[in-house]
Amino acid sequence: MAENTPKRKIRDSVFTNLFQEKKYLLQLYKALHPEDGEATEDEIADITLKHVLVDADYNDLGFSVGDRLMVLVESQSTWTMNIIVRALMYLMQTYHDYFRRTNQNLYGSKKVKMPKPELYVIFTGERKTIPDIISLSKDFFSGARISIDAEIKVLYQENEADIIGQYIIFCKVYREQRKCYGNTREAVTETIRICKDRNVLKEYLESREKEIVDIMMTLFDDEQIYKAFENDIKQETAKEVAKNKAVFMIQKGKITIDEIAEYFPELSEEDRKEIESQVLQQV
Repeated sequence: MAENTPKRKIRDSVFTNLFQEKKYLLQLYKALHPEDGEATEDEIADITLKHVLVDADYNDLGFSVGDRLMVLVESQSTWTMNIIVRALMYLMQTYHDYFRRTNQNLYGSKKVKMPKPELYVIFTGERKTIPDIISLSKDFFSGARISIDAEIKVLYQENEADIIGQYIIFCKVYREQRKCYGNTREAVTETIRICKDRNVLKEYLESREKEIVDIMMTLFDDEQIYKAFENDIKQETAKEVAKNKAVFMIQKGKITIDEIAEYFPELSEEDRKEIESQVLQQV
């Protein structure tokens, strides 16, 4: 694969890399809670989950603010309402880790102490209508009262004044450059140049430019691999449909085994021999 191809999940990679540094994590918190002018880096702790589910899934970002707040943030470039279900799963696992870390007994009579949860998704894709809130009760159960409910706040506004809005701008600039230059190094370097000129994530981009370029570039073209895999699945499915249809038509006397190639040119000689063997076994 070409060395010049950026990763398919570039925005997620930049997102997680950006907020590994506490000063940017504190900026993120203050963008969410501008009323809290006293929070410090010492109060912020990264509690991002790794390999939560059996398929090695994990959340993008989780952090706590002292013992009073637990914040989970997801970055999404493709819209899905299911993000609230995933966020709820991440939240339960994060609480599980928290109770274990703080040595609290969930089976005891004493009420446990737990930080207040907040769920956010930063949406960086293209969509005409975006809800401000996704509600488990409202959007999945028609507003019915359910045993457990959750809400996730959707952040999607470009704003050069805070780090969330700047990250969204960064993603938009990259999307535009990708349209101009395709999946190339030039699209990546132009994105960085434009954002620095606009004072968008400038300090981060200048201090880690080489690292960021490395993150955005990869030896493996994930998107091409995914598309090739998806195409193989579709072709395999179409072939199975054709084989089954050929067997059915032969059994109904509509065509002969010798006519398979004429009616189903997409099937190989090996496929035709397999069909012949199957038909003969059923005689």
